[in-house]
Amino acid sequence: MAYHHIQRKISTREFRAGEPVSDVTISKELGISRTPAREAIRQLVSEGLLESVPGRGVVVITLDRDDIRELFEMREALEGLAARTVAGRAPSPTEIRDLRSIASALTSLIKELDASRKPVLDEKQMERFEVADLAFHTYIMKLAGNQRSLKTLAGIRQLIRIFAARRGGHNIATLKQINRDHLDLISALQAADPQAAADCVHRHILKSQKSRLNEFDQREREAAVPQDVESFMDQIRAELT
Repeated sequence: MAYHHIQRKISTREFRAGEPVSDVTISKELGISRTPAREAIRQLVSEGLLESVPGRGVVVITLDRDDIRELFEMREALEGLAARTVAGRAPSPTEIRDLRSIASALTSLIKELDASRKPVLDEKQMERFEVADLAFHTYIMKLAGNQRSLKTLAGIRQLIRIFAARRGGHNIATLKQINRDHLDLISALQAADPQAAADCVHRHILKSQKSRLNEFDQREREAAVPQDVESFMDQIRAELT
């Protein structure tokens, strides 16, 4: 209970990057002893969502640009290997049909957004997108049959979702591109072409990496503006006095 409580607060950004997480606070919030709260914190440290900082205690991790880039590189390595494995053994017609059924959720969102005339998906639609996208990639990982890779990838995707969060919903062009990427990957798997499948994964994840890094850079620039303005005002005040 304590583990999921802290994890939820991190995923909903109630606990933000760099914020301390105390077993005392968690135990009071849940009405439990400090021992399970402490064990939950220790588990989340081992999973990489929290880190122990000398002089500050345990805090929510802060990822920089290189961390995000490396997470996407790890994701590509794991998913690329899975795609090669699945294509190499030639997935069954039932598995291909299941993949196409999962991918159809994006088609429905595209039609819905187009009919609404809205520029981007709203928050609830983005939640549906993330569920559909996760289901598609997770199914391929399951078909590959490597449970350790599946577990590792789940942690990587969670870190990306929390710490490289999108600023807004996808527009229709982005949705269509992601849908095409998924369908191209299905075709490569159906053709039993390991290299083509790995290439599809590479292109797809590279686009996502570029988008998330651009958003990270934009957030960094926006965060720096108030500091730059304040520094400029301090300089003016000093000159006036």
